[in-house]
Amino acid sequence: MDNSSEDSSQQQQTESSVKDDQRVYFVPYRWWKEAQDSAPSDGKSATLYTVAPAPSYGAMKLINNIFSPDIAFNLRREEESLSQSQENGEVGVSGRDYALVPGDMWLQALKWHSNSKVAAKNGKSFSATDEDIADVYPLQLRLSVSRETSSLGVRISKKDNTVECFRRAYRIFSVDTEPSRIWDLSGQTALFFSNENNNMIKDSQKQSEQDLLLELQVYGLSDSVKNKAKKDEMSVPYLNGSSLLMNGSGGGITSNLTRSSSSSFSGGSCEAGTLGLTGLQNLGNTCFMNSALQCLAHTPKLVDYFLGDYKREINHDNPLGMKGEIASGFGDLLKKLWAPGASPVAPRTFKVKLSHFAPQFSGFNQHDSQEVLAFLLDGLHEDLNRVKDKPYVEAKDGDDRPDEEIADEYWNYHLARNDSIIVDVCQGQYRSTLVCPVCKKVSITFDPFMYLSLPLPSTSMRSMTLTVIKSGSDLQISTFTITVPKDGKLEDLIRALSTACSLESDETLLVAEIYNNRIIRYLEEPADSLSLIRDGDRLVAYRLHKGTEGAPLVMFTHQQIDEHYIYGKLTSNWKAFGIPLAAHGRVLKGSDVCSLYLQLLVPFLVQNRAQTNEHNFDRSSTQVCTETEPDDKRVNGFPVSIAEENAAEHLDMEFHFYLSDDKAIAKGAEIVMNEPLQSTDIPGRLNVLVNWSPKMVEKYNTSLFSSLPEVFKSGFFGKRPQDSVSLYKCLEAFLKEEPLGPEDMWFCPGCKEHRQATKKLDLWRLPEILVIHLKRFSDSRFIKNKLETYVDFPTHDLDLSSYMAYKDGKSSYRYMLYAISNHYGSMGGGHYTAFVHQGADRWYDFDDSHVSPISKDKIKTSAAYVLFYRRVEET
Repeated sequence: MDNSSEDSSQQQQTESSVKDDQRVYFVPYRWWKEAQDSAPSDGKSATLYTVAPAPSYGAMKLINNIFSPDIAFNLRREEESLSQSQENGEVGVSGRDYALVPGDMWLQALKWHSNSKVAAKNGKSFSATDEDIADVYPLQLRLSVSRETSSLGVRISKKDNTVECFRRAYRIFSVDTEPSRIWDLSGQTALFFSNENNNMIKDSQKQSEQDLLLELQVYGLSDSVKNKAKKDEMSVPYLNGSSLLMNGSGGGITSNLTRSSSSSFSGGSCEAGTLGLTGLQNLGNTCFMNSALQCLAHTPKLVDYFLGDYKREINHDNPLGMKGEIASGFGDLLKKLWAPGASPVAPRTFKVKLSHFAPQFSGFNQHDSQEVLAFLLDGLHEDLNRVKDKPYVEAKDGDDRPDEEIADEYWNYHLARNDSIIVDVCQGQYRSTLVCPVCKKVSITFDPFMYLSLPLPSTSMRSMTLTVIKSGSDLQISTFTITVPKDGKLEDLIRALSTACSLESDETLLVAEIYNNRIIRYLEEPADSLSLIRDGDRLVAYRLHKGTEGAPLVMFTHQQIDEHYIYGKLTSNWKAFGIPLAAHGRVLKGSDVCSLYLQLLVPFLVQNRAQTNEHNFDRSSTQVCTETEPDDKRVNGFPVSIAEENAAEHLDMEFHFYLSDDKAIAKGAEIVMNEPLQSTDIPGRLNVLVNWSPKMVEKYNTSLFSSLPEVFKSGFFGKRPQDSVSLYKCLEAFLKEEPLGPEDMWFCPGCKEHRQATKKLDLWRLPEILVIHLKRFSDSRFIKNKLETYVDFPTHDLDLSSYMAYKDGKSSYRYMLYAISNHYGSMGGGHYTAFVHQGADRWYDFDDSHVSPISKDKIKTSAAYVLFYRRVEET
């Protein structure tokens, strides 16, 4: 290949690299040189330029200053090479030597400076100017080829830049004071000195006075005071991370860029110029994803890995993977989050890839941050699995071999099929022991885990308020507050409520939930968990007599006319009111139903108020005690005299009765007084809908049976005491021996039968990064519930040594917290955020695109959902 074709090929490669990475960073040369001196040289060539004034003379210079107050100067190319300047020891001496570097070199230099602890201790810390290192900001330059073949014309215009950026540029390129030199290691300026066939030069020459626009990312040269003012004007503090190298070595994750001893990042405000403090925009209910991503994006080792050459390990052919799309998408996103000067990132591309491979996360519904985290860890592992051909591995029976030998064997089997950065950093191993309750057969297996899902054991009782209604001639409506185990069952509630209301031996309780004055469900399964009952529910317990098999339970739901205006037009409809009433009765025809209902309403008759007062009504109980002789005959539990009197009085009143469904929503056939009742689909229970006329509403005091309290009324003065439990207690609940559920029966190899074996888990091997999921959400047949338990978790010294079933004598079992995924609100919605540790005692709150500091004493809340710990090596 001749020299011309070789030059052409190199030029094409240079142009291609420019297209791939358009970000060029303008930095102090001495800062870049310090990083290069400590690392192997990559042999990249550099071009030296001297900054010289633009050629304007006499009156022309004055006219240019008045009518075109732009910054204009020339870059004159020097023949001196980089190596020659370094030999002379003159590079960076003046403090006005600068460098143009591509993005990859810039990130590597930042990484070195942020981890340069030894250099800081020896007083070699970098100081670009006398001011603080501030944020990266863009600067637009217009370049043109001068008539001199070795010179470039540069113009910085106010039209292309903000006032603040233009002011900073004026300070940097003030050529009237001290001469400046610029070393170009990016290769961008070389395009302007290529031969005349270069397309870029051709295009610029065709267009008269048409300059080429070059955007620089300026670092280390901004005014800290002005930068703070700029940050305050923005009102939303979007930030740019703290440390690129997060390998977990040493005492903590370093977050200070190496700098002069007089300057440091303040934990009291969100200082610009830090790395990794970049927010993620909420695309519509994507806070769950943002929270998980921020925690992963600040995970030691993963940051170093994805900021490096991770793509060479992508396994595009793994059938269990995502063709490398998840890994590449996450890597690209992480680089944006750790890029200097980055504003909040919109993770649209990543969201599209996530939804493609995990359709459950498509759309804009709220999801679980732990679920998306589990998918990402598994997806990243499979995309980066170094094993191309997975061997078939069959686990051998442990027989009577030592557990250590069996555990290592299982782990080696696992590594033979799974080898990735995720396995290296995030996977551990636990021992699972199953014991057959019949033949006592013991089965031991060793399984890998990516995270630990810990239950939240209850440590307190729960107060619940219910309304008890006793039917019959002595109808009572009373309110009782009882205390039951928080993790108890319905039978615990029935037992406590029976004691509270002095339930007789011939009585029973039927508990129902009321919503919008209708019964929406009956609570009849003694084994149902009380977690199915929320604080805002309203419960009624009907106190009924036993031994009434021949008399069905009649449930009465009341309705009245509700009139309101819609668009100026008066409309009316039937609306339920009051508490549904219930009673057993032998009802064969319509008049029986009417008679039973009227007897239930006797205490609420307006004309009986005086009688009500005489019979000791009080605020906590509505009661009528009708004195009767012991030998009085009764109808449906009422004295026959009262039944006949009221039935005769009210049969012609304006009540209308209808058969209905179990929830009293559908109106069925009307019940006619002297006709037999139609059969219903609900055995032993008759649901009746009663329509009240306005005249009847006036005859009864309905307010007496309309008040129904919540199970627990939360408020300023009625706040429930917060349940608290330590993280160690959660771990003990996870590791304790317990029987398998009926749906998880184990096939015993000894009995050759499915048995309800006991299971015991033990920690055997812990990963470098330990992810702990707190199981706050419970999902049952009827309802989803969230536990607001406050978990007291260690932040600096999580010591798991006493929970290890095996210790190898080499590994540390102490951990330090570095990130938290939080969930605020209820099960159906709520909001996710993340807290992230940035070195020393500095923590930051990542709330979508908003990033702000948070004090260390505020990171432990009942919203903590997923905890991220990193191992701390023993000193």
